Amino acid sequence: MEPIDIGLVVSGFLLVLVLIGVRVAFAAALAGLVGLVWIFWAKKGYDPEEFIWALTVAVKTAGQVPHSKVSSQALSLIPTFILIGFLAYYAGLTRALFTAAKRWVGWLPGGLAVSTVFATAGFAAVSGASVATSAVFARIAIPEMLREGYDKRFAAGVVAAAGTLASLIPPSAILVIYAIIVEQDVGKLLLAGFIPGAFSALIYGSMVVGMAVFWKKLGPPVGGFTWRERFESLPPALPILFVVVIIILFIYNPFGGDAWGTPTEGGALGAFVVFLMALYRGMRWKQLREALLETGKLAVMIFTIIWGVLIFVRFLGFADLPGAFSDWITSLDQSPMLTLIFILLAYAVLGMFMDAIGMLLLTLPVVYPAVVALNGGEGVLAADSAFGMSGAAVGIWFGIIVVKMAELCLITPPIGLNCFVVAGVHSDISVQDVFRGASPFFVADALTIAGLIAFPSIVLYLPNLLLG
Repeated sequence: MEPIDIGLVVSGFLLVLVLIGVRVAFAAALAGLVGLVWIFWAKKGYDPEEFIWALTVAVKTAGQVPHSKVSSQALSLIPTFILIGFLAYYAGLTRALFTAAKRWVGWLPGGLAVSTVFATAGFAAVSGASVATSAVFARIAIPEMLREGYDKRFAAGVVAAAGTLASLIPPSAILVIYAIIVEQDVGKLLLAGFIPGAFSALIYGSMVVGMAVFWKKLGPPVGGFTWRERFESLPPALPILFVVVIIILFIYNPFGGDAWGTPTEGGALGAFVVFLMALYRGMRWKQLREALLETGKLAVMIFTIIWGVLIFVRFLGFADLPGAFSDWITSLDQSPMLTLIFILLAYAVLGMFMDAIGMLLLTLPVVYPAVVALNGGEGVLAADSAFGMSGAAVGIWFGIIVVKMAELCLITPPIGLNCFVVAGVHSDISVQDVFRGASPFFVADALTIAGLIAFPSIVLYLPNLLLG
């Protein structure tokens, strides 16, 4: 068999493993190792005496992945961003955000749900993990919504869907992973996520208001707050903004000249600042220990997925599957935009069976070169490109869009992780209730993605403004 045929067979084997319930990290590592052995043995003409040699070379090739990738400075961003989120929770910043949002927008139809969306967006600016964001607000927002008579499915669905904003709004762990896979600038990608994240939050909030107006029993408005109470709620929530400003100033230096540090150093500084805030607000050793343990668990889970999938990606390189897929995509007799839409629809289907990080790690080595080729190649100018942007810009634009698509994985059945987390926090709310409550937000996500495709400047404005 040719390497490309081996690549297709092993890719099918991987999909079977995922569908029968094997974790993506282990399924990808096993499929990648099998594929490497197969390709190396095929080069020796399937000589039985050369099988041990092929196995040895495959194991050594696969074994180089964990060290070579984990030693990357860019990956060290992930634990620091996750730690910021957990420390912010124990510092009480999440409840302060929710209280401020409730007092300012609670008067709207579905006001507490709108407050949850905006408070979650604010917390996402210091948290790099959607699952952690959903878990935090499931404890804070859902009990208050239920006390005010909100439909429990609606309340749970809002928290699960709003938690996905942490995938887009920096500091985002999944954006860092995307940047590493496709070799894009981490700083530009993180900066590009701000406006699309705010855009997505506004669409979520608008949808909540529209639903609450149409179905009045979903969630009543909450009023009775004076202007003094509203303004008093702002200072306790301002530290979130302070941390965001520190990270931006440290990484991007909008005053001109070189950046003051790397994104990794900016993330570490942000974590240290939030740590000092948490100590000032009375955090004890037990809470610090919990924050460190939760950070370690989530970081290890993410790193394990990266290790396993990158072994499979190494195999894909030997099989030349990315190049073959790119050639096939560009040869299709249809518009590049229509092809892009079909690719995004394929992500929507994959998201029903795979977690977001695993899905991106598995597909991007194949899909990203194809999208760049559709646009006209790496060095294409905006005037000559299919999507109206340069080769450098298309990687950032597609990254934001595909990460937004990956957010769907977190709320789509049967494995939407955010929905399971929310149901796990509240024993009286079933997973089915959360899935039903989150389903209207598929429409909101579709509108957001359509807006990002139709108006690329939403994504590219800040990177172009501050980084050129």
